[in-house]
Amino acid sequence: MKKGSALFITGGGGYCLIEILWRGYTHWSMFLLGGTCFLLLCFTFSRIYNYPLLLKAIIGGGIITAAEFITGLIVNIALKWNVWDYSASPFNLLGQICLPYSVLWVLLCIPIALLMKAFVKNV
Repeated sequence: MKKGSALFITGGGGYCLIEILWRGYTHWSMFLLGGTCFLLLCFTFSRIYNYPLLLKAIIGGGIITAAEFITGLIVNIALKWNVWDYSASPFNLLGQICLPYSVLWVLLCIPIALLMKAFVKNV
């Protein structure tokens, strides 16, 4: 339980920090999304331990993109909080995800996979 909580807080804080550095602000829902993504990545990477790093990064980027899409459907479309809008970005889906950010998530998953391998047993 302690380990899961620490991973959730780390992921949530890291996600918010990335948002603040990238666009200058964040939203509390991004803490929940980031924490959830980090736990999902840890769980997944522990099961694909021997996969090549690039494949892990692609899978991780897919996980984050899927989580962002689901979260966007809830917070942006259903609740109308307008936390983000990618509708002006190329190759977007309902303005909730887009190809350029998915590629960035894949790139970010490279150091995340390396860190998890170094710090979390069997990742």
